[in-house]
Amino acid sequence: MDLRTEVERQLAVMERNAETLLPRDELAQKIEWSLRQGRPLRVKLGIDPSASQLTFGHAVVLRKLREFQELGHTAVLVVGDFTRRIGDPSGKSKTREPMSPEEIERNMRTYREQAFRILDPRQAEVRYNSEWLEKLTLAQVIGLTARYTVARMLEREDFQRRFREGSAITIMEFLYPLAQAYDSVVVRADVELGGSDQRFNLLIGRDIQEAYGQDPQVILTMPLLLGTDGTFAMSQSRGNYIGVGEEPEEQFGKIMSLPDELMPQYYQLLTDIPWEEVASLHPKEAKKRLAATLVGWLHGEDGARRGKEHFERVFEEEQPPEEMPEVAVGDLLDADGTANIVDLLIAAGLASSRSAARRLVEGGAVELNGDKISSPRDRVAVRTGAVLRAGKLRFVRLKP
Repeated sequence: MDLRTEVERQLAVMERNAETLLPRDELAQKIEWSLRQGRPLRVKLGIDPSASQLTFGHAVVLRKLREFQELGHTAVLVVGDFTRRIGDPSGKSKTREPMSPEEIERNMRTYREQAFRILDPRQAEVRYNSEWLEKLTLAQVIGLTARYTVARMLEREDFQRRFREGSAITIMEFLYPLAQAYDSVVVRADVELGGSDQRFNLLIGRDIQEAYGQDPQVILTMPLLLGTDGTFAMSQSRGNYIGVGEEPEEQFGKIMSLPDELMPQYYQLLTDIPWEEVASLHPKEAKKRLAATLVGWLHGEDGARRGKEHFERVFEEEQPPEEMPEVAVGDLLDADGTANIVDLLIAAGLASSRSAARRLVEGGAVELNGDKISSPRDRVAVRTGAVLRAGKLRFVRLKP
C-alpha cells in the first residue's frame, strides 16, 4: 500500500461517525509525517472525575480513541483531577460548583480500570493534570491568561447567553478552557478528542499550543450519546446513564429498557454492526443483539450470557434472579415480625433517603415477594428469604 493510500485509509477510519474534524488537511499532514518518521501521533482525551462511573457516553469517545490505537497511534488519557476543582462550564446555565479533592479522589479510583476495558494499555499513557497545573506559579498563570482574550472567550455560545441574561460568569470559569488547553501543551497533543460540547475548549487548545511554539492539535469531536431517558445527553448526574463498570446484568437490563428510537444511534456509535443489518428486526430483538454485543465487549462472552439469562429470568419469566444481595433487617422488626416499608428500603440500600423511598412506593416500583406495596405507610411481614424489589433491576433478599 503506498503512502497516499494509507493516509486516506487512516483518515477514513478517524473521521467515521465524527461530528467535527478540524482541520482535515492538517490531520492528513500529521498522518503522513507519522508514517514517514515511524512515530505515532499523540492523541489526547481529557476526562474529568465528576462522578464514580465512566458511562457509555464516555465509551463513544474512548472507542474512537481505541481506533487511533489500532492505527498505531498513542492514546494519552488526561484525568482532570485538578481542572475538576474548577468545574467545566461547557453548556451550563450557571456557575458549576467545584468539587473537593476528596470527592475527586473517590470518583477517579476506578477510572483506569474502566478505561482499559476499551483502550489497549500497551499503547496508552494515563496522566493526571495536577502533575503540572498544581505547580504553576501565579506568574505562569498570568502568562497563560495573557495568551487569550476576553472577547474570544465570550464568543462561546453559553457564555454569550449568560452575559446577555446578566447571569454571573466567574473569572474561574475562564480558567477552565485555558487549563485544558495547557494540558495539550504539556502532553504535546497532535490530536484531541472530545464530545461535541467540547468543541470550543478544544479549539482554544490549538491557539494556546501555537502561543507556546507548538504545532496546533487537530480536533475531533463525537456526537453526544442520548441517555436512557431518550431526551438528554447521557450523564450520571441526571441518572440516565449506563456505566462502563456496571455488572453485566445491570448493563443488559438498562440497554433493554432503552427507547426504540435510540437504537440507530447506539448501533452507529458503539458497535461495528450497520444499522441496516438489524433495522428490520423487532425492536426487542434488536435490543437483545445490541445488549449482547455491548456487554460482551466490556465483560466477555460469559458476561453477555449472564446478562441475557438474568434479563430473561427476571423480565420475561418474571422470576427473581438466582443471586442477589442478602440483608439482615432483624433490628427493624416489631414483635409481630413487621417493619415499615420505607425503613426496609433504606436498610436494604434500595433508597438513599426516606423521600426517595416514598417516591419509589408511590410510583408503584416496590414489591415484596411479588406483591406490590401501595403505601409508604405500610408495614410488611418479613420472613426468611423474603425478596424485596425496587424498580425493574434491583432485588435484595431479606432475613430477620
